[in-house]
Amino acid sequence: MKTRRLTVAQAIVEFLQNQYVEVDGCKTPFVKGVFTIFGHGNVLGLGQALEENPGDLHVLQGRNEQGMAHAAMGFAKQKLRKQIFACTSSIGPGAANMVTAAATASVNRIPVLFLPGDSYAVRQPDPVLQQVEQPYDYNITTNDAFKAVSRYWDRINRPEQTMTAMIHAMRVLTSPADTGAVTVCLPQDVQGEAYDFPESFLAERVHRIERTPATAEMLKEAADAIVGKKKPLLICGGGVRYSEASEEFLKFAEAFNIPIGETQAGKSAVPAANRLNLGGIGTTGNLASNRIARDADLVIGVGTRFSDFTTASKSLFQHPDVEFISINISDFDAYKMDAVKVIADAKVALTQLADELRARGYSSGYNTEIAAAKDAWNEELERLYNLTYTGDDFVPEVKARDEAILPDFFKAFNSRLTETQVLGELNKILDDDAIAVSSAGSLPGDMQRMWNASQPNTYHMEYGFSCMGYEINGALGVKMAAPDQEVYAFVGDGSYMMSHSELVTSIQENQKINILLFDNSSFGCINNLQMGTGMGSFGTEFRYRNSVSGKLDGELMKIDFAMNAAAYGAKTYSVTTMKELRSAVADAKEQTVSTLIDIKVMPKTMTDSYESWWRCGVAEVSQKKEIQTAYAGQQEGIKNARPY
Repeated sequence: MKTRRLTVAQAIVEFLQNQYVEVDGCKTPFVKGVFTIFGHGNVLGLGQALEENPGDLHVLQGRNEQGMAHAAMGFAKQKLRKQIFACTSSIGPGAANMVTAAATASVNRIPVLFLPGDSYAVRQPDPVLQQVEQPYDYNITTNDAFKAVSRYWDRINRPEQTMTAMIHAMRVLTSPADTGAVTVCLPQDVQGEAYDFPESFLAERVHRIERTPATAEMLKEAADAIVGKKKPLLICGGGVRYSEASEEFLKFAEAFNIPIGETQAGKSAVPAANRLNLGGIGTTGNLASNRIARDADLVIGVGTRFSDFTTASKSLFQHPDVEFISINISDFDAYKMDAVKVIADAKVALTQLADELRARGYSSGYNTEIAAAKDAWNEELERLYNLTYTGDDFVPEVKARDEAILPDFFKAFNSRLTETQVLGELNKILDDDAIAVSSAGSLPGDMQRMWNASQPNTYHMEYGFSCMGYEINGALGVKMAAPDQEVYAFVGDGSYMMSHSELVTSIQENQKINILLFDNSSFGCINNLQMGTGMGSFGTEFRYRNSVSGKLDGELMKIDFAMNAAAYGAKTYSVTTMKELRSAVADAKEQTVSTLIDIKVMPKTMTDSYESWWRCGVAEVSQKKEIQTAYAGQQEGIKNARPY
């Protein structure tokens, strides 16, 4: 056996250079590069290896470990999981900062390789700088926190372990069913230790992502379930996009006249204008999807996890005889909702099932219901696009209890822009191939309902973990994956303050992103939740502490986000009118540097639920009548929800 003497870090770097994926006969490098923040726990190991021989790996300098890892996730998600970045940090706080991003990746089934530095394997200098010591178990380090959020976890304590650790890392990263965060912990002494590595380990390795077909038994069971149903509904999940099955999915829907509801991950797989596409479904869904879903006697989920937002906490589907079919490459996800299971690649399975149904002469029983539902929603959508505040009256969405903040906001910012009005205008003036990125707050709900994507893969929503701070950092990864398209991060003021670290990296790397910052002076989504369930506005508006009351109920804080981003070198704009918004977007399109548009939007001007419900933990005991009422409402909702 031929060998080469390398350090563990050098072997890992060379191994990563030679990993490829093959999909439908097309072979591409799997690891695009490495995001780094160097510290004493990785700079002399992986850092030395990357300096000496990076090969074709693109090495980027992150600003915050969580931020750079979210950028890596954004890249892999936009690449439909066919190419990834690795992320390396020092030990201790640097590694701990990546745990949140690892959770984001795993929940969303997106491959990211984490290579955190670790404490010394030999233990001789312990306790070392940034080491967490646990008296009950000396084997535990900060990196054990990754176990709960990783799809695969390993620690290389000896050079000989490198081969199996990295091969199994690739097994999971390239698996359509099992992918997510993969963590390989690297003790800082082991990184620099030498070993005679087999050349076969360092050679080119091709990971074929196979299109697993459905078995005849699966197809028969699914077809048997469909043929007796008159009002089926298709749910387009993220798996449709990752399988690149958009064409097959739409052909299936059209062949059998089945309406479509979109999840956050599935949105933009099918053009919004298609007659069968009813749009977002569930708790953050729209009127059309939710009404059709309520009466559906069969729900066919394709590539969806059936999350609580998609199913409205399992309360959405009210037909007494409703049944479920789940087409999913993951058997874990296919078992949800007690569904008939078709465990297969979505692209292949849809074609197979379509052939089976044609042979049986199947067609749904819909007549005018689909068109009527879509027409009604389009009328409501136009109303949302034109919601305005005159100063004397307001839109019906704003309840009397919510009105208190509006005069304060207008006084502070002199803006009457509403969130739905701004989203409607942006949907009209952004280029059709522009990619919209978002994650948390009120924007995901508004966008799932209101955003009409006309081109494939132009809607990029992280809503599995709904991690505040993903938006801007993820947008950098999206831009690197789609350099010829404009990328817009839709972000609230709360999420912006949570994390926007890789805005600086975007400027450093000349990767232009555009930030559309919706400033409503609050954690608006959660403020709505607390007030909608009987609480007052408590700790969610951005107010100064009142010197008299001692509470956070003073004047609203006036934060100039444009000035903040300008300090980094971004081109910025401040917007309080529609004319200013149009002008800012037009100018931003001409820029070559990252931009930020600070849009002051009135609180309480987002969309509301459309005949949907969401289970949340309302207090069972309270002196407030409003909370007692909200609790009773939650219990009624639970009665109408499926038990599993």
